[in-house]
Amino acid sequence: MTIQPTAPPSMSGRSWALLFVLGGLWGGSFFLTQIVIRELPPLPLVGARLGLAALALLVYLRLRGISFAPLRQRAGDFLILGLLNNAVPFLLLAIGQTRMGGGLASILNATTPLWTILVAAIATSDERLTGRKLAGVMLGIVGVAVLVGPEAFGTGHSVPVYAFAAILAATFCYALSGVFSRRFKGVPPAVVATGQLCASGLMMMPLVLAVHGPLVYGDLSGGGAVALLALALGATALAFILFFQIVAAAGATNASLVTFLVPASAILLGVLFHGEALTAGEVGGFALILAGLAAIDGRIARLIHAQAVAR
Repeated sequence: MTIQPTAPPSMSGRSWALLFVLGGLWGGSFFLTQIVIRELPPLPLVGARLGLAALALLVYLRLRGISFAPLRQRAGDFLILGLLNNAVPFLLLAIGQTRMGGGLASILNATTPLWTILVAAIATSDERLTGRKLAGVMLGIVGVAVLVGPEAFGTGHSVPVYAFAAILAATFCYALSGVFSRRFKGVPPAVVATGQLCASGLMMMPLVLAVHGPLVYGDLSGGGAVALLALALGATALAFILFFQIVAAAGATNASLVTFLVPASAILLGVLFHGEALTAGEVGGFALILAGLAAIDGRIARLIHAQAVAR
């Protein structure tokens, strides 16, 4: 997984624009999952999400006349990427959201850049672990501890420890996949998105049928079906095309900053439509996570320094 030295990747204006769009799409995914999880168990939810998204992207490639050759030539790599970036984390997120709201889940998901920085520092040569990044990671970890709180380990806490663990394990999978996806440099982002979704969909659907049978989707309501379709097409198929465009242009660490934006839309939708509310500890923990991400990014510190010098 070691990457040859290159210039440190940076964010262009276009990359930032894509990041904001992606943040909205993935923020919506927590909201949509909260709707569908009431009607489907986690496994069939994830299987349908991946299968529908894969079919949509295969049609997209065909209509755009984009070659399918990389899908066959790099099937093994796509299998690994599909496991790390789709099948395993999607299932873990769905399991976590059976016991917590989308807003809280999205806040925990915001720790993804912290793990991405650590993984990238080990596996790459151009995304090194600096003192500033380390400080940001430590601040973010403290934020997670504050967010979860000591009461999480008591019997009276409304969210069980396994739900927190599932979401955090999903974020670590995303960190691994973000760095692994760098080896697809030169492959069109739409092809990378299609390859990983096809691989993960082919892994998950037989498992869904074996465990739940084909009739598991029979009781899905009209609203649930619409939410599932939006989750698959918008928050998965389209979102991953945008994600891999950002990875290709700006690197894994910068792409993972999307989780800095996701909670805002997820929390707003949860409050407006699901009646979710955040505790003071959760808000404080989120503030620390955001402070850690700001320290990692460094732009605010550079702006303050530039203004001080100008004076």
